[in-house]
Amino acid sequence: MIKSAVTIALVPQIKSGPWIFWEDLEQSMKKAAALGFDGIELFTSSADAIDPDHLGELLEKYQLQLAAVGTGAGKVIHGLTLTDPDPEIRKKAISFISDMITFGAKFGAPAIIGSMQGNVLPTGDREETLTWLAEGLEILGKQAESERAFLIYEPLNRYETNLMNTLAAGGSFIEKHRLNKVRLLADLFHMNIEEENIAQSILDFGKHIGHVHFADSNRKPMGLGHTDMGPIAEALKEIGYEGYISAEAFPSPNPDTAAEQTIQEFRKWFK
Repeated sequence: MIKSAVTIALVPQIKSGPWIFWEDLEQSMKKAAALGFDGIELFTSSADAIDPDHLGELLEKYQLQLAAVGTGAGKVIHGLTLTDPDPEIRKKAISFISDMITFGAKFGAPAIIGSMQGNVLPTGDREETLTWLAEGLEILGKQAESERAFLIYEPLNRYETNLMNTLAAGGSFIEKHRLNKVRLLADLFHMNIEEENIAQSILDFGKHIGHVHFADSNRKPMGLGHTDMGPIAEALKEIGYEGYISAEAFPSPNPDTAAEQTIQEFRKWFK
């Protein structure tokens, strides 16, 4: 069964980003539960920023699941990526993500690698950079497997990374390097920029999809842009997708209204 989730970000440095809720954790979870969301996608400054026992109590109290944990703070706060030319920084990036994997795995949730994938630098070598990425994903994927979880890799649009921008690129990379415990994140905002046909890309590489970000073409909540959701929803159903549809969108016009808009659109297409 396809499940709904909403983003909660607790990192001040990324407050202007595409996150629905910004209030304190419990108030955000209370609102998510009241609207009928199945889970939350959580962005924290580090793996130890929240006491896991406290989070577990709140998840139980509000009958929510932890859908996924983001790792972007590793880049935003600490400047870490898996493809930095400095091997010590790559090592620290792996360590940061490793801790996030362990944190999420306590609740059966995967960690997402988006911005921490990095870029090929102007003076860098593309093949060498992709080798570093593959090495990092292999290490982290094996760790996720050992903790009975999996790892999510997110192809981003061309303005955020020059590594991989489409499901085809991400899926081919996974297959080439046999990254069996790494799954793809199908972010509908990024896909609106990069994919020729979003629904067809989902059909073609659906076996690799482990998470979906639900945002319209303008990164506002779904229904406020020009995304044609009908074929996309049908494609996700056709591939048998049973993960989360998670609202990583700008809180427009405000968090509460954005959350209500999101859950209405989720029910329209997936219930």
